[in-house]
Amino acid sequence: MRRVVVTGLGAITPLGAGIKHTWRRLLAAESGIGSLASRGPPFETLPSRVAGLVPLGSREVGCWQAKDWLHASEERQMALFAQYAIAAAQEALDDAGWHPTSQEDLEATGVTIGSGIGNLDEAYNTSVAFHESGYKKVSPLFVPRLLINLAAGHVSIKYGFKGPNHAATTACTTGLHAIGDASRLIQFGDADVMVAGGAESCIHPLAIAGFAKARSLATEWNNDPTKSSRPFDRQRAGFVIGEGAGVVVLEELEHAKARGAPIYAEVKGYGLSSDAHHMTAPKKNGEGAFLAMRQALKHAGIKPSAIDYINAHATSTVLGDAAENTAVRTLLLGNEGKQHASEINVSSTKGAVGHLLGAAGAVEAIFTMLAVHHDILPPTLNLDCAGDPPEEFDCNYVPQTAQRRAVNAALTNSFGFGGTNASLCLAKYK
Repeated sequence: MRRVVVTGLGAITPLGAGIKHTWRRLLAAESGIGSLASRGPPFETLPSRVAGLVPLGSREVGCWQAKDWLHASEERQMALFAQYAIAAAQEALDDAGWHPTSQEDLEATGVTIGSGIGNLDEAYNTSVAFHESGYKKVSPLFVPRLLINLAAGHVSIKYGFKGPNHAATTACTTGLHAIGDASRLIQFGDADVMVAGGAESCIHPLAIAGFAKARSLATEWNNDPTKSSRPFDRQRAGFVIGEGAGVVVLEELEHAKARGAPIYAEVKGYGLSSDAHHMTAPKKNGEGAFLAMRQALKHAGIKPSAIDYINAHATSTVLGDAAENTAVRTLLLGNEGKQHASEINVSSTKGAVGHLLGAAGAVEAIFTMLAVHHDILPPTLNLDCAGDPPEEFDCNYVPQTAQRRAVNAALTNSFGFGGTNASLCLAKYK
């Protein structure tokens, strides 16, 4: 089987436009979560009024404005989630130094970028306009701006990549599925290089209303937004919606070595599973998460004892965090695992950025790749007192402050509505 390595990283997140700004602020324990109150009456009446918003401003200072990344015509054609994807892909390709021009290289390069919800704004606004004024108010760009696969499509068109053109859409597992699927396309010879990740921008009153009705969102911290996302904490009470994109360049090992590309980490294993249980709630014993992680380790040929870090999906919900915590302890304790729970290093970066839905898995995979590359564990913000009962929440959750640790192998997890789960095993390239 062909080996797959990571050679380029790009991200647009609530911590900044660009992976360097994002990573620096993450390690400094800064928060990208703020209030939605300034966005007007539709948000002011909602039970959850906090979100992880991409900061606006110049690219030079790590903020977002479309004109820094796109021509005006491109901006008009693309939904915001696709704009984020284009920007993150551009950063990742520049980072990898991969700008092919030959027909052979273009045919060997593909794209898989997904989104969980896509362009909700377009669907809502066009529905209202059509209801009020009929056919004449429907834009010819309505469908292209609506389709989730257009993020991958736009990247392929912009750079002329003629390999696989694919889009995952599996709720909050989307970004990790996209990267995992892309790695397998390389392993099986369908491409030598894949541009892979997830993008999301649906901080819309209707989306927040829907998640709030499902009792999924944090509602108790509207006056103190940076404290609202609390993975593994005893006071956690729901996730914080966020936006952004994460895109990586994956490459067949020999291809990367031949051109002297930088290597951040190797993709060692990819596991998938289903809870087969409930639309939104996991099993209490975390069986689905456990099965995905176990499968990732099986493909990697790595024992549980060799895992130095897990970037958890942990969104800050009562049930979800507890189930994943149980799954992690079941996988890594005893037999071929750790001897004590305190040896298990697990953190959730959602404390800093919120839950980026379809982009979450890709952004968190990037954080895990950087953890492996730099031997540093990103922190779990707002973890004042680990969940209840304390004897079951006894791992090292990297509370509040980043920690220097050797990270030779790591897992990153993503789970989504419908019981869909994925886990990716990453390791230092040797």
